[in-house]
Amino acid sequence: MKDNKLIAEFMGFPQQTDIVDDRTTAYYIGDVIKANNAKNQNPDDVFHPDDMLFNSSWDWLMPVVEKCFDRLMEDDNSDDLSFCLNDALLTTNIDEVYKAVVNFIKNHDLI
Repeated sequence: MKDNKLIAEFMGFPQQTDIVDDRTTAYYIGDVIKANNAKNQNPDDVFHPDDMLFNSSWDWLMPVVEKCFDRLMEDDNSDDLSFCLNDALLTTNIDEVYKAVVNFIKNHDLI
């Protein structure tokens, strides 16, 4: 999932080579998110973008939201961005918040 890769890069997760396929990039998320990676042979806290749960787990997504707000605090022209993220959070719909975060990252080249 390319949006999960975008989020992983925005978060600054260190890249690692996959244990099984050295042509595949995985990311170490353990300093920010503690998770069990039972889906493949990588160690816990190392995930492929396809296995990341930003779109389905608040535990995964909220650290990203926090980083977005941290970036907004650094930007004087952030009202529109702040409203979009706030509005998405008020829906309490993880799909809406995920979309708002991805849109924030894509449109503001913050990586």
